[in-house]
Amino acid sequence: MLPVASTLYANAPINQLYRKLSGQLLDVAVKPKLLGELPEFDDDDNILRFYVLQDYSRSNSILIDLQTQEHNLPPALVGVQDITHDVKENAAIIFLHHPHAKDSQLSPRLSRLVAAVLQHPELQVRLVPVSILWGRAPEKEDSLFKLLTADNWEDPSITKQLFNIGVMGRDTFVQFHPPQDLRTLIHDSLKGDGEGFSVFDSVASETNTAKNAAQADNADTANDANKVNDIAPSFAMVASADGNRELVRSLQQQLNIYLDKQRASMLGPDLSDRRNLVDKLVYSPAIKHAIEAEAAASGTSVREARMLAKGYANEMVNDYSHSIVRGFYKFLTWLWTQLYDGVEVHHFERVRELAADYELIYVPCHRSHVDYLLLSYVIYMRGLSIPYVAAGDNLDVPVLGPLLRGAVAFYIRRSFRGNALYTAVLREYMHTLITRNTPIEYFIEGGRSRSGRLLPPKMGMLAMTVHSQLRRTNKPVVFIPTYIGYERIMEGGTYVGELKGKPKESESLIGLLKVGRKIERIFGNVHLSFGTPLHLSDFMQKFDVPANSLPADRTDTPLDDKTSAMVDNIGVKVMQHINKAAVITPVSLLSLVLLSAPKAALDEDICREQIALYQGLAQHLPYSDDTIITDMTPQQIIDYGIKLKLIERIPHILGDIIQVAGKQAALLSYFRNNILHVFILLSFLSALVARNGRIERSRLNSIAEQLYPFLQSELFLYYSAHGLQETLNKKVDSLLASGLIVELSDGMLSVPETNSKCYQQLQVLATPVEQSLERYFMTLALLAQQGSGNLTENEVVDLCHLLGQRLSVLYADDIPDFFDRALFTSFIGALIRLDYLQKDEETGILTFDQRIDNIAHHAKYVLSPDMMQILQQVASLNEEEIAHAITEISNKKQRKFGRKRS
Repeated sequence: MLPVASTLYANAPINQLYRKLSGQLLDVAVKPKLLGELPEFDDDDNILRFYVLQDYSRSNSILIDLQTQEHNLPPALVGVQDITHDVKENAAIIFLHHPHAKDSQLSPRLSRLVAAVLQHPELQVRLVPVSILWGRAPEKEDSLFKLLTADNWEDPSITKQLFNIGVMGRDTFVQFHPPQDLRTLIHDSLKGDGEGFSVFDSVASETNTAKNAAQADNADTANDANKVNDIAPSFAMVASADGNRELVRSLQQQLNIYLDKQRASMLGPDLSDRRNLVDKLVYSPAIKHAIEAEAAASGTSVREARMLAKGYANEMVNDYSHSIVRGFYKFLTWLWTQLYDGVEVHHFERVRELAADYELIYVPCHRSHVDYLLLSYVIYMRGLSIPYVAAGDNLDVPVLGPLLRGAVAFYIRRSFRGNALYTAVLREYMHTLITRNTPIEYFIEGGRSRSGRLLPPKMGMLAMTVHSQLRRTNKPVVFIPTYIGYERIMEGGTYVGELKGKPKESESLIGLLKVGRKIERIFGNVHLSFGTPLHLSDFMQKFDVPANSLPADRTDTPLDDKTSAMVDNIGVKVMQHINKAAVITPVSLLSLVLLSAPKAALDEDICREQIALYQGLAQHLPYSDDTIITDMTPQQIIDYGIKLKLIERIPHILGDIIQVAGKQAALLSYFRNNILHVFILLSFLSALVARNGRIERSRLNSIAEQLYPFLQSELFLYYSAHGLQETLNKKVDSLLASGLIVELSDGMLSVPETNSKCYQQLQVLATPVEQSLERYFMTLALLAQQGSGNLTENEVVDLCHLLGQRLSVLYADDIPDFFDRALFTSFIGALIRLDYLQKDEETGILTFDQRIDNIAHHAKYVLSPDMMQILQQVASLNEEEIAHAITEISNKKQRKFGRKRS
């Protein structure tokens, strides 16, 4: 006997046999890949579940049935029956485009289910939209052979399905979207809230709904019942033949829109032939105006200016080839298994949720040349359209350049300041990509970080993105900050050399082959963590920037002061969100611990305890909810570092010693810097207590507040200045709870007993901040000794860079942090922004007052007297030494510029 609740019933034996044989044949030819997460269902037999597909075909039916069997989901080709509500369907699939729809073009099964839900208020029906892609090649615009392409927007014919099965069977993708309650969708449609089915993105999944309902109390249950009674009159209004048809038509249209958006997010926009796209760019109204302006400014003809613009377009425009993308996909699938133990991906679902309705702009940090291949691979493998990557034209080398252009890259010059026509063409190309809803990726730092810290953001591409949005686009723009973290990098040795002054190696095929020799090495895991998305509309509201405020047919309209300030703010927020999404890896933890120890070595027991301390501090007071912390035990972390040959164990009768392996200290500083921002405030507060023995809490806070803006600028810390006091108190409380510092009866903060384990741990924790403070003090000492109005900004940065190199070689074990020019640039920039330094815009001369000495005065609370004396000596340059250094730097820059031009 069938129960009152919904149940499955068997089809006729002939249908069962057909289903079985067809399934076996299809299973041989088709090997689909599942994208996204599987829908989760509870065990409530009162719920009817149906899979929603756009196009009717037997192969689609059987494919979904095989997938439901394989993944233990409710079967798709078994009938569904509910006696109580007079529902009896011979399959659990709804086709939106069905041959039996006849003149009405409405899905018969959807029509029957809508009618049943309207008639029975207690009936529960869940719809699971499903996307099927037979291949993932985007459409070609104006193609004459759409039937022979991988997937398209037309109803599939039998010929097309046979082609799909035979040719694309091994390149088939299936994605189950979150289950939706049909009654809720009807209710929202009747209220007029269903446009584009935005409700799909907001309605909770079936499992979460069930769990919440199970936990609800009687009052909540009563409220739910009242809600059903409230919407019953609305249902009654459409309980007629005409009303039902209009409602079903509305639901079906919105389901189609939803699935179209999902398909577009996976396939990307239709492709235009590259030659046609270049012509469209050159003859667009915006570029026509730029060409005329170029001809007038240069004294050339319009034809010559147009040919120049066309040359620029040919330099940059992508030439997407799905066959190249597929080739890269197969090659990279092999390569990652050779290079890495695993590729860990975090928070990707937040990207998937936005892909259908937003223009995605991926803004990752830039650690390695591997970045753009790895990120594109991860995005493609998880079912979304790969972004077009803004790549420097230095990568447009023989063999590699055309391959990258055919896959992901569009090339831009490293510098084009003052070239108005090139800027116009690039802006128009960016605008074309954005209006065509092409996802885009660019590295906001401009180049690869050589030190492991984030570099100051370059605002050019951000400004072009904002410019495009203000000219009117189809979808709102959202930025996706992306953290990429490695445990070893191929370019590690090159980075250290470049920081120490070696010329940057040019990209070439030979260089690529040299990198290929490293494939046999062990590179550990690599991590991609997608940060909290940043919506451009939120920034526009914050800065009161009106939408559609720029003319659609011009590229040369400048951004006003408000919009420029908004772009700067977006850049900083992107960097902060990248750091929020950081992954604290085993290698970065080891680096942080060992490089803070004398001679980069610790007793193994102490090393384990220090690692555990760092893990505990990061978990007790997380830097951000997006920050990921390794779950390896301290011993596993040590063993892992030894496996990667970054550290080594030295056996000793009194206890084994863990130390940094030979010549690895400089490289490990790179990975330490990846997570330095997570622990820097704890290190700073520890240093204040450790170096003073005891200090008033109020004094500690005042010093921290004055120096915090410089640490914030260097490491893109997200704590705001007005809430800093609360943050500092939480950090101090965390140190107290860990026993690293002690609060005395008079309220003073003190170090623990000097012979205790906690005291030793405090000294190690206090070390990481010292190099930043040493750089600050050295810069301030140089400024104070040379006097106000005697040096330009560039001269100060150049001299500090030279002094840092000297200090590192003489006193700092050759750690490359002091060689990083960007760190001195960041510090001087922060001093100017906070008005400690005043810069003459014409000459670049810096002036200042007594406040410079006041900042330097705080160094004595953190740095030892010996280190302060060393820094003073290093920064003491006479006029002759300064003149000689500036001349040598100028000559070196001219030689470098000459090499680039040649």
